[in-house]
Amino acid sequence: MKESPRLSLASALRAFLTDYLPRQRALSAHTLHSYRDSLKLLLQFVAGKKGDPGQLTMEHLTYERIMAFLQNLETQRRNQVSTRNVRLSAIRSFFRFVGTHYPEHLIMAQRILSAPLKRTSLREIQHLELSELQEVLRDIDRSTLDGRRDRVLLSFLFNTGARVSEAVGLQACDLVLGAPPSVQLRGKGRKERSCPLWIETARALRAYLTERQIALTEPRNVFLNHRGRPLTRFGVRLILQKHIRKTALRVKSLKNKRLHPHSVRHSTAIHLLRSGVDLSTIANWLGHVSINTTNKYLTLDLETKRKALEKSEPIFSGDQRRAFRCPDHDLIDWLESL
Repeated sequence: MKESPRLSLASALRAFLTDYLPRQRALSAHTLHSYRDSLKLLLQFVAGKKGDPGQLTMEHLTYERIMAFLQNLETQRRNQVSTRNVRLSAIRSFFRFVGTHYPEHLIMAQRILSAPLKRTSLREIQHLELSELQEVLRDIDRSTLDGRRDRVLLSFLFNTGARVSEAVGLQACDLVLGAPPSVQLRGKGRKERSCPLWIETARALRAYLTERQIALTEPRNVFLNHRGRPLTRFGVRLILQKHIRKTALRVKSLKNKRLHPHSVRHSTAIHLLRSGVDLSTIANWLGHVSINTTNKYLTLDLETKRKALEKSEPIFSGDQRRAFRCPDHDLIDWLESL
């Protein structure tokens, strides 16, 4: 018996999210959740405020409605173009699957696959200066358990340059707090890497785990919320923003910075770069697949550029300044001599 159109959409979504992505493509849980959230937002938009997404059919997901959804992300939800492109990538991936497994919807899928990604403007990467981070850590109230957790969390993020997903997924058994201390991080694409820890970070982690009654051999999450459950990515963001706002009241340089947990990762890279660590080591430290990803920190670090400029000879010094004076009597000869 032929599937009803409504069942076709539901079964396609179920097959896409529970079989195709995790089993056939072996994508990580983080990627799966991102795709799920994008498709959920699309269905809610198409259904409308009073509609039931469960009543939608494949025919409701037209090219025009998807383009309207993408426009809504930018104008109403105030999402950046990069976020809009992430949502579109998830939608295109779903309709690529639909076109392959549901040939009756192939023409519709092909049109949706033609929806273009928008070009994004490259914004300056914001980061914390070492002195700013030290002030943030100094302002954290360590008289409470949450305050002690926040200080250990931010210290750990700066020490390791860990992604926020790596930090919230950290388990006690991933830590080696003896000499020399280190941590095993699980990054994008299930890639694992080891990262050294400062003695101070290891000592703070050991005290925190003892207070939480978590043994180093246990596969239990390290960073927990006030209910004893693992912190989320959004929880870490709120923690950082809370402490940044507090310190910004007296550290004026923090007021105009757009900072988020990934900014601490950028701060780690800049600190390593200024300490003389080579780019290949920084790439390995941060878990970058390509060193080209790490090269962006060379363009970001203004202090390193300024030091390089100080070492070089000014272009308009001595005889060079005189050489650029245009003689009144022979303009063409002067131009050719440049």
